[in-house]
This record gives sequence, structure tokens and C-alpha cells, in this order.
Amino acid sequence: MNRYKLIIAYDGTCYHGWQAQKQLPSIAATLESSFHKVFNRTISIRGASRTDAGVHALGQVATFKTDLLIDVEQLKHAWNNKLPSNIVIRSIQLVPLEHNIYNNIIAKTYYYHFFLKRPLPFIHNFGWYIDKPVDIEKLKIGLQTFVGTHDFKSFCSSEDTRENSVRTINSIQVTYLRRFGIYRIAVTGPAFLRHMIRRIVGAALTVAYQHNTPISALQDALDKKSHIQILPNAPAHGLLLYKIKYRDHYE
Repeated sequence: MNRYKLIIAYDGTCYHGWQAQKQLPSIAATLESSFHKVFNRTISIRGASRTDAGVHALGQVATFKTDLLIDVEQLKHAWNNKLPSNIVIRSIQLVPLEHNIYNNIIAKTYYYHFFLKRPLPFIHNFGWYIDKPVDIEKLKIGLQTFVGTHDFKSFCSSEDTRENSVRTINSIQVTYLRRFGIYRIAVTGPAFLRHMIRRIVGAALTVAYQHNTPISALQDALDKKSHIQILPNAPAHGLLLYKIKYRDHYE
């Protein structure tokens, strides 16, 4: 038996998230079924991050085991040829059988993209169009509320049943990509709760375009430690898993 590690990019628009679901298209199920069609073998593929419906990825990390032993470039080429155009395997490597993609993660980086002008048709699925004047400086200051170690119970899904909602955010940065007219919020940390980034971004952007709402509203919401709050989630299609960085050399 051999273990392989993948780096995968995908457009999540047409999928109900990473995780396989009954009668609904998912990234993992599409990878598994296409592998079976090419190599006539059944695999169970696991991802380092369970992206939600509509969320995209440039650097999703996944792993699977198989008795198939084949040159990794041939494996990648044959598998990619059977995948739909909205999923691409960027790299494949053979790793030790005991390798665990959930261990030794230093940081995950997610991008959230938004537009303040109507986007071009070929990029509108990859960002949130906000038809309101957003105070970018207020946004930058507000987002720093979340940097550091906090209890993020107010900023995760009520479906996230993990008892410990304390997480650490290493950094949040906002940049403008002039070529495409996109604002990018880059959030980096070792682990996140379900919907955590979307709730943080949605709250901060709401405060930034509601000019009568103070930045302190973000800290107030954080301090409440409650799933119930009036600040909204940002839409899923603006979120992209950019990279997962590991302590070991299997990156």
C-alpha cells in the first residue's frame, strides 16, 4: 500500500463543499469517482480543510492510499485528464504511509475577495460585490480586532459543535489588486472554526460601510461569545483557501 499527497485547486461554485455528500456534487467525491474511472481502483480521499459549499481553493492539501504504484507525473496527467475543468491537481508526491496531513500544520492562509465596482463576468464568481461605499481604512483597523488569540464563539457557525472555540489569528492584511479591481483580505492562522473567516469578514465589512456603526461593535460582538448576533456572514464565493504550510518538508 502507498500513500500519496496532493495539492489541488478548484472552483467551488458548482459543488456542495469538499466533503462527499449523498446525491450532491462535492470535490472529494469527484476526485474519487474520476480516479476509479481511470485506474479501476476505489480510494478514500481526505482533505486538510473541509471547505464549504461555494468556497474555492488554490492550495487544498489531500491524501489517499492505494496499492497502485505509478510514476507521480503519469498519475497526475492521467487523473487530471478525467477531471472536470473546475478541478486541477497541481502536484502529487509519494509520502510515507504514516504521514498525516492534519499534523504539523504551521498555518493556513485564506483569501477573501470583494469588489466595490461591478466585476468583469469571468471573475464575478470569485468575490463579493458590495454596492456601497466601504471605508477601507476603517475596515483595516476593524479587522485587527481579531488578530491574536480569542474565543471566537461569536464568529463561527452554530453547527460547529467543538467545545473549544479559542483560536489564534496570526495576521490579517488588506491589499488592492488594481489589475482586476479586487480587494483581498488575507487571513493566516493555524486553525479556524466553521464559517469563522466569513463571519469575521462579513462583520468587519458591514461596520466599514455602515458609517454610523463604531469599530468597537466588533469587539463587543467578540466579547459576547454567542452564535446569535446581527452582523452577517460574507458570501461563500468570495473565500479561497490559498495555502497550508507544514512544519515538515512534505509541503
